[in-house]
Order: sequence, then C-alpha cells, then structure tokens
Amino acid sequence: MKHSKLKYFAEFDANAISYDYSAHIECLKNPQKPQYGGGIIINPELNQGLKGWSTFGHGKVEHRESGGNKFIVFHNRNRPHDSVSQKLYLQKDKLYTFSAWIQVSEGNVPVRAVFKTISGYKHAGAIVAESKCWSMLKGGLTVDASGPAELYFESNNTSVEIWIDSISLQPFTEEQWRSHQDDNIENMRKRKLIIQAVDEGGNPLVNAKISIEQKRPGFPFGTAINKNILNNNAYQNWFISRFTVTTFEDEMKWYSTEYTQGKENYSVPDAMLQFAKQHNIAVRGHNVVWDDPHYQPSWVPSLSPTQLGQAVQKRLVSVMSRYKGKVIGWDVVNENMHFSFFESKLGNNTSAKIYKVAHKVDGRATLFLNEYNTIEHSGGSSASPAKYLRKLREIRSYPGNSGLPLGIGLEAHFSTPNLPYMRASIDTLAATGFPIWITELDVDKQSSQEQQAQYLEQILREAESHPKVQGIVMWAAWKPGGCYRMCLTDNNFKNLPTGDVVDKLLHEWGFKSKASGTTDSSGFFETSLFHGDYEVKITHPVLVNSTFIHNFKVMPPNEPKEKTLLLQVSA
Repeated sequence: MKHSKLKYFAEFDANAISYDYSAHIECLKNPQKPQYGGGIIINPELNQGLKGWSTFGHGKVEHRESGGNKFIVFHNRNRPHDSVSQKLYLQKDKLYTFSAWIQVSEGNVPVRAVFKTISGYKHAGAIVAESKCWSMLKGGLTVDASGPAELYFESNNTSVEIWIDSISLQPFTEEQWRSHQDDNIENMRKRKLIIQAVDEGGNPLVNAKISIEQKRPGFPFGTAINKNILNNNAYQNWFISRFTVTTFEDEMKWYSTEYTQGKENYSVPDAMLQFAKQHNIAVRGHNVVWDDPHYQPSWVPSLSPTQLGQAVQKRLVSVMSRYKGKVIGWDVVNENMHFSFFESKLGNNTSAKIYKVAHKVDGRATLFLNEYNTIEHSGGSSASPAKYLRKLREIRSYPGNSGLPLGIGLEAHFSTPNLPYMRASIDTLAATGFPIWITELDVDKQSSQEQQAQYLEQILREAESHPKVQGIVMWAAWKPGGCYRMCLTDNNFKNLPTGDVVDKLLHEWGFKSKASGTTDSSGFFETSLFHGDYEVKITHPVLVNSTFIHNFKVMPPNEPKEKTLLLQVSA
C-alpha cells in the first residue's frame, strides 16, 4: 500500500435561500425596509398614512414623518397593551416570521409584539427599544387554530410613546419551512467532492473503483453524560457509537468538586475526561460557577463578601487550570441573566470580572454565556435575545474585556417549540459574529413519548440547519432513576422514541456514511459528502499494490461561494 500526493482545488457555485436570515442588532438612525416587503401586513412602511392600522386599548395613534421617513406613534398610554394594531387572518398550518422596527420616546424600554388570536395570546418576540434610534425586533409564531387575529405591541412602561415602522409578517408553509432546513443542511453541512485518480505519470485511472467511508463527522453532535457511564459497558457502547461531543451533567460543578470547603476532589471528572479522550469525544467545560443561589456548595452562602471573592478566585484557577486545553469551551458564569447570587454579594460587575479572570487562566478557550429561555420562550424573558445582547455588551465593555473570545450558549429546554421564534432568535444572536452552540437541548414530557420525540425532531432539524449553529449537545444523561427531563433510552439501553429520532437524524446527516463508484474516462469520481474525516480506497489493476488508501477531510469552504472540493490522488 503506497502513500499519495494530495492536491486541493476549489470551484465556485451560487446558493440562494428563500428565508431571510439577516438581523440588525445596531440601533439605527432610520429603520431598514421591511423584510419580504412586509409580507401580509397592510401598509408596512406607513407610506399610506394609517391605512390598515387602528387603536388597541386606549390612547392616541398618529402618523408622523421625520427626514422623509414615515412611521406610527402611539402615546397617552395608560395600560401596557395600549398601542396600535392591525387585524389579520392567521392559519394553523403556517409558520410566521415577524419583524418590526421600534423606537421609544425616552430611555431603554422593553417592547413586546403580541398577537391576540381566537385561542389566546401569542407572543412573537421582544426588543429593548431605545430613544433617538430604531431597533429591529425579529421573532415569529404559530397559532393553535386558524382564524382572525390582531397584532399589537405592549410595554409595561406606560409613560413612553411607542414608535413603529417597517413591520413584516411572512407566512411559510410547513413544506417551505422544511425546504429551508433541507437546503441549508445540503449547502452548509455538505460539500461537493470530485476525486481524480491518476497514476505516477499523471495519467487518469479509468474505471478505478472508489470506496469512501466517514470516520468522524465534522459537525459536533452529542449528549450530556454523568458518572454512571464509567462502570457501565452498555451505556458506554451506546454513547460512543453515536456521539462526538459531551458535557458532564454535574461532575465538574463546584458543589461536586469541593463539597467540603478546602477539600477538592476531581477524581470523577478526571476519570470521565479520560474516558472521553480515549474515545475521541470533545468535552464542554460545565460550569465554572453557577449564579443560581440554590446550586452553591453548602458552605458558600455563609461566606463574607471578602471570603466569597477569595473562594471564587480559587475555584476559577483550580478548575480551569486543571482542565486547560482539555475542554473545548467553558460555561463561565452559568445562567447569570436569570440569577445574580455573586452580583448580590460582590457587586454588579462581578460577572464581567469573572470572565476577565477566566480568560487569563485559559486564554485559548471560548467563554460561553450559557442561558435558557432565549430561544424557547417568546414572551420577553430575562434572557431574551435583546437582553442577551445587552449582557454580552456589558461583559465586553468592562475594562480589559473588549477582546474576550465569547460564545453564545443556548440551553434549549423546550416544552412546545415555536420554530419561527427559535430561528429568528438565533438570527439575532448570530449578528454578533460569536460562535453559537445549543448546549442542553431537551423536550419536557408530553402527552406521549411519540409527541416528545416529534418535538425533539423538529427542534434538532431547526438547530442543525441553522447556518450559524456550530454544535449541539442534548441534555439526556442517563440515570437508573430517570433523566433530567428527557431520556433517549430505557435502562437496558434500548432506544426510546426520542433515541430513534436521534439515530434517524444521525443517519440522515451522514454519520458513518459511505459512497462508492468508479472513475470516468478522465479518472474523475463525483459525490457530495457531509463535513468530516474520511478514508478513500482506490482500486485499479494497473496499481502495484492494487489498492491505495488515503485519509482526507471535508471542511466548510473558506469562502461562502467556494463549494466544490477537487481531490487529486496521485499514485
């Protein structure tokens, strides 16, 4: 068997996607044009006065113009929902992507977009609107029943005027939505490959047999594990036969490694890391500290501020220096948009300071802000995309933090998924340019295992197909007494319906895929492969050793239009 020379070339191809993934996170002097020309919204740019728009609740609506830009202003508001509205007809089998540009008369004020439907109120998203500039609210919704609906905007701050412009509501059929996903997976997760087999003289090998096998997928996909895996061969075999990345459920957390103050014990996470390394499984560091007061080591709450500051510093250096270079990223201050234990004890800038120290300890690691209800909940939660962006800016604006390698960690603990909102929220966060991971994906128990599996498949497809998502970790670590919210197997490691969904999608997404064929008259063989590590075998009668084996990688192109990879194999 002989080694070969490998040459890589590139061709260019165009790619068009009908869904608009763009989002603006800057506050602009003038709003942009409405996406999709406004979709089904009447008079979306307000160029026809108040046509199509009316009052919702109490207050006054007026049409204004500034610098050639026309917009709606609603003032004299007494209740949060007092605003302008438009009546629409929404269909149950459609997915609606929504956007609008919002401004308020003073301050920084959360504003929500709401649809009153025949089966209840549906939130489409929220923004922290500012005065003197326009902010883009991007969201989406589905409805439980077809019928009339009314769009309006609300804010708990009734003293401000709400200004609205460039509104868009674009429906997509389920088939169109699925086509967005399939097209993205084909275009973003795969690459066309042309192999040319030539002999030592550069002459093409005609009718050579080509056999290609994936050795490792390129897209990180996995699930959490816990210490139960260390001594359970069935658990190990089930896990390592499917996944390439993991997160430890509890074993790396502070309350696990320093149960008693001053007595650190890393034996369990050490063993789990050794297991992961042995099987080439990447590990996310979870977590350095957790801002939830209920999940501190039992001895921490009673510490004085000085003692707590010292303990946090010791924890940071201890865990991060120990696992430096052994994890692919860190959840640094876990869930510090929902909770503020350390801030309440040590001051408002505590999180930013912790991220700064974390970068000093492990300068090459991505430092994640890990949160829930950012893509799951459309009602303007404390971790909404707009507030998430503000927290990122707050961390980076702290002296010395401007260049921090931050990452966006989206826990994705779903009940009933709102896919248009999920997609739009990721669009908004993607505008930062920071890497985005789905970090703890699960689906709460439903009326049946089949419905839970159905929702899981919908969410996984949406996550895998979003062009800016760089990895997915499910939160389904197995325990004999049951998983956190979602199991993939029973206690004999036989797949549950959720596990069957995972295997189905792994197969669809090219896990351990194979391709074969013969070269043409010019020695070429063409196929399309998911990103990953591959082995190719080339067999031809004229070759001295009959078969050549080459290992190669299929990587995302350096340029968006660079689609085709040409691999020339020279004997």
